[in-house]
Amino acid sequence: MARKTAAQNAAVEQIKDQAFSELAALIEESDKLLKDSASLVGEEADTVRAQLSQKLKQAMESVSSVRERAKPAVDATENYIGGHPWQTVAVSAGFGLVVGLLLGRR
Repeated sequence: MARKTAAQNAAVEQIKDQAFSELAALIEESDKLLKDSASLVGEEADTVRAQLSQKLKQAMESVSSVRERAKPAVDATENYIGGHPWQTVAVSAGFGLVVGLLLGRR
């Protein structure tokens, strides 16, 4: 059986938390730089653009890093789904039924 251990769950949660906090910080810094650059021209604008470019590059590197670290979890999920197709179909159908009932009530 392909069940996750507590250590694997903790590692996955840690990766997600770290990725989201890094991305949130990068987005916040980028937003601040964009607001600051609205009134700038010339050399100051070039400096802000370079800083923004650097922050976006860091964001892309963070996404790549998270993708690489999350790959084992994704592989384990794919293996489980491949080994238990009917269980996966049943869970998906059940989830779809619940969502359908909830949306149908509105």
